[in-house]
Amino acid sequence: MTTVLLVDDQALLRMGFRLVIESEPDLEVVGEASDGAVALDQVAALFPDVVVMDVRMPGTDGIEATRRVVAEHPATRVLVLTTFDVDEHAFAALRAGASGFLLKSARPEELVEAIRTVAAGSSVVAPRVLRRVLDLFAPHLPAGGGPAPDDGLDPRLRALTPRELDVLRCVAQGLSNAEIAERLVLSATTVKTHVGNLLVKLGVRDRVQAVIVAYESGLVGSRS
Repeated sequence: MTTVLLVDDQALLRMGFRLVIESEPDLEVVGEASDGAVALDQVAALFPDVVVMDVRMPGTDGIEATRRVVAEHPATRVLVLTTFDVDEHAFAALRAGASGFLLKSARPEELVEAIRTVAAGSSVVAPRVLRRVLDLFAPHLPAGGGPAPDDGLDPRLRALTPRELDVLRCVAQGLSNAEIAERLVLSATTVKTHVGNLLVKLGVRDRVQAVIVAYESGLVGSRS
């Protein structure tokens, strides 16, 4: 059973999401919150597997709430709700550690599948959509890393092998594992292994966070 916390300041939306989620035998809504502060209390008390988080709320917004959930409760994953697929607030929430975003207009089956995907440890952002969001908003946000050493490589990337750097560049360009395998002349299994290794070395939970590190570190840019 995957447990879910619903966070949105609109009660009717929460009710609709609850009805959709609880129609599935493997999903359970364990709580609701109308703002980020209440959500943090609920996460601490209920330990949900997934938080379905609105970003635009009064008081503590979804971005700050996401940052704190990820920092304080690493076993809980956050799925961000947004009105538009290119939204600076959604991007900021991804940068804060959310595992993906979903449009509020998504179909019911898309919502439940997104929750399952996030709970399983994967991200819910089409790679090319993520790249489009990053291209638009990353240049306007402060970088997360410190000054680069003499070799020009961001310290966060120095543990990666040259091949893992190549794979990370491809991931940041929105390529699937199959497309990376074709470009780098590798097997799909080898690419999957490289992706898993670079996630561990970067200390990130999924491909979304790896792509953000690739942008922040300067490994790729908006025209890469």
